Amino acid sequence: MADSTARVARADALAIEAADLHKHYGSVEALRGLSLQVAPGSIHGFLGRNGAGKTTTIKVLSTLLRPTRGVARVLGLDVVREAAEVRRR
Repeated sequence: MADSTARVARADALAIEAADLHKHYGSVEALRGLSLQVAPGSIHGFLGRNGAGKTTTIKVLSTLLRPTRGVARVLGLDVVREAAEVRRR
């Protein structure tokens, strides 16, 4: 029952949500405090200079990398704790 309740709550979730997202590679800071919200059904561009963290952000959101700090969710699913379900969807 709890699982079906969670799925109903996720139906209204943001498509993408990131809060204070950080990713470090040793002393190199690839992401520094990224926060964003993307509504379901919307289209967004992801622009920035070389080294701005665009690819790192996409890799974190697609569960290919774990963030060093912060929270990222896709369709209401945590990209660290629920990585398999993020990839399935």
